Amino acid sequence: MITQSARKLAQKHHLEGGRAIVVGAGKSGVAAARLLHALGAKVRMVDANEALAPQVTAEVERYAELQTGPHSSEQFTDADIIVLSPGVPAKKLTPYFKGVPGRKIVAELEFASWFIDAPIIAITGSNGKTTTTTLIGELLEKSDRHVFVGGNIGTPLCEYLMDMEQADVIVLEVSSFQLQNCRQFKPDVAVFLNIAPNHLDYHEDMEEYLEAKLRLFARQTPDDLAVVHESLKPVIGGRPFTEAEVVWYSSAKRFDAPHLPGEHNRANVQAAWRAVQRFGVKPQQAERIISEFRPLENRLENIGQADGVTFVNDSKATTLEAVAAAVKSFGSSPVRLLMGGKFKGGDVAELARRMEGHVAQVGLYGGSRDIFEGPLKKYFPVSWDESMEAAAKRLFAHSHAGDVILLSPGTSSFDQYPNYKERGDDFKRIFGELK
Repeated sequence: MITQSARKLAQKHHLEGGRAIVVGAGKSGVAAARLLHALGAKVRMVDANEALAPQVTAEVERYAELQTGPHSSEQFTDADIIVLSPGVPAKKLTPYFKGVPGRKIVAELEFASWFIDAPIIAITGSNGKTTTTTLIGELLEKSDRHVFVGGNIGTPLCEYLMDMEQADVIVLEVSSFQLQNCRQFKPDVAVFLNIAPNHLDYHEDMEEYLEAKLRLFARQTPDDLAVVHESLKPVIGGRPFTEAEVVWYSSAKRFDAPHLPGEHNRANVQAAWRAVQRFGVKPQQAERIISEFRPLENRLENIGQADGVTFVNDSKATTLEAVAAAVKSFGSSPVRLLMGGKFKGGDVAELARRMEGHVAQVGLYGGSRDIFEGPLKKYFPVSWDESMEAAAKRLFAHSHAGDVILLSPGTSSFDQYPNYKERGDDFKRIFGELK
C-alpha cells in the first residue's frame, strides 16, 4: 500500500510509466524495485553477479526485468532514475552512466526518504550503531511513540514504505555504504558515534570513509541536531561539516545501564539520550528504560558459564576498535580472546598495546593469521587453529574459573561463515557442547 503523498511525489519525479533502474539485487535493492513497481515505473534490475540465488531471482522477477553479468552503457541509456543499492560504488559505474544527469542517480536510502513525512533520527559510526539505534527505538516506543527502526539493520526504508503502518518517528542505522551515494538525505537528528579503520577493503582510505560518514550532516539546517562524540573533535571539529546545532557528548555515566558493560556502551547510552530529548522523553522514563535494556545478540552477549568460565559472544565486533572496547569491558577478569576472519583494516600492534593487562591468551582461527600473529605474540601467548571450534576448545583447556572466553573477532566472517550471525550461532553451539 502506497500513501497518496508518495504517489504525488512519484508523479513529480516522473516515475509513473518511466524507466527505473536498480543496481544491486540485495535486500535493499529488491525493496527499492518493489516500491518503484508499485509507483508505476518500469523497473530493470542489474547485478554484476551472474550466480544469484534462485530465490532472489524469483523475487526480483516479480517486480522487474532482471539482467545479470558485467554492466554496460546500454543498461542505463533509457533511465529516468537510477537507484543504487548500498555498497554499489557509483564512481566505478560512472563510465556506464554517460548521458544520464547526476540528479537522476540516487542512493536507495535517499530515494526512500523522499516519501517520508515523519522526523528521521539517523545513526552512524564504526562501532555501536545497532545498539544505539535499537536503544533509541526503545526509548521512543516505550514513551508512547510509534516508531520504525530499520535501515542498515532489519528492514530497508523502501520496505517500510510498502508494508508498514506510518510511524511517528523513523530511526535508522546508516552505514558508509549507504551514505556514500547520498547527496540530499537530511535527517532531523544525526548521530555520529565514533570512527575507526573499517571497510578499508572497500573504501580507498580513511579520508574517503570519513567523507562518506559526513554526508549524514551535509544537508542539515539550523533547525536540525547533530549529536557527535567528543573524540571526533580533533577529526572534524575544524571542518564546516554541518549547519545543524552540534551537541558534543562524552561517556559520562548519567544513567545506570547494568546490562551494557564498558565505557563504549556508556557513550552509546549518552548518544541515545541526546537524540531523543527533543522528542519529549523525560529523564525518569529514560532511566527506567535504559536500566532494563539488554545487549543485542552477538554484541557482548553473555551466553553462560562452563566450569566457572564465562563465554561471551561478540561476533558483531568486526573492527579492531570494537575488540579493544570489548576486552576492556570485563575489568580485572582475565580474557581469553578468539580472533580471526577476513581482515578489514587497522593497526594490530596498537590493538595489542591497548589490550595489555586485560588479555591472558589469544586463540586465532581461520583467516588473517599472517596479519594477527606477529604483533599479538609480542604481548600474549598466541595459538592458531583452522576452525573456531578447535581454537575455543584450546582456550577452554587453559582456562580457570573466573576467566572470560570472548569471541570478538575483529574481522568480517567471510572466510568461514556467510555472516556474523552464523559465526555467533556456531560459537553458541561450541559453548553448548563444552557445557
